[in-house]
Amino acid sequence: MSIVAVVGNKGGTGKTTLSLNLAAGLARRGSVVIVDADPQQSAYQWRLIGDENAALPAVVAAAFGLEKTVQALRDVHDHVVIDCPPSIKAPQTEHALRLADHALIPLQPSPMDLWATSHLARIIEGIRPENRRLRVLIVMSQMEPRTTLSRLMPDAVAELDLPVARTSLQRRSIHRLCVLEGRSVFQAGRRGAAAAAEINDLIAEIFDHDNASQENASR
Repeated sequence: MSIVAVVGNKGGTGKTTLSLNLAAGLARRGSVVIVDADPQQSAYQWRLIGDENAALPAVVAAAFGLEKTVQALRDVHDHVVIDCPPSIKAPQTEHALRLADHALIPLQPSPMDLWATSHLARIIEGIRPENRRLRVLIVMSQMEPRTTLSRLMPDAVAELDLPVARTSLQRRSIHRLCVLEGRSVFQAGRRGAAAAAEINDLIAEIFDHDNASQENASR
């Protein structure tokens, strides 16, 4: 069982989009639930407009009482994905980081996003003594390989002193279309294939590493 918190300190980074599609990809590996801890309730609205019969993860609204909600859900699901508010100062984000096994920080190629994430890095370091199992990964999001900013970001992110996922997510219109239609990129057929492959690569990078570490520890 794992708890994944998707966190950010600024809106527009693709945090909720990553939460939804990460959960949809994990649903192919086991039972998954999304906990929408953002008072805006975007993830919850996404599920409401989705097909009730679609193979989409359930979404539980928990802007309040997050700790009790997650503790109850962790006993009946293989994975819990927490979509946090876009602020490190939000109490929901702080609670999620204390509960999580993994914290994913989507970061788009923008100086303002980089500055906002630097504040997040300091908060995470302060929480580590209370949650030593927490593994943090910056996920480069909405990348455009041909732009100068996208090419410069790896060097800029290195200054944050936080690990960066090998898998990056490119800017793709299919993400916005799927959110609008209440589905994931895994349901978008050939149009969503490249986006779904990126999500699957990210899942493998996170969870296959965990499985290998557990196997090595048991030997």
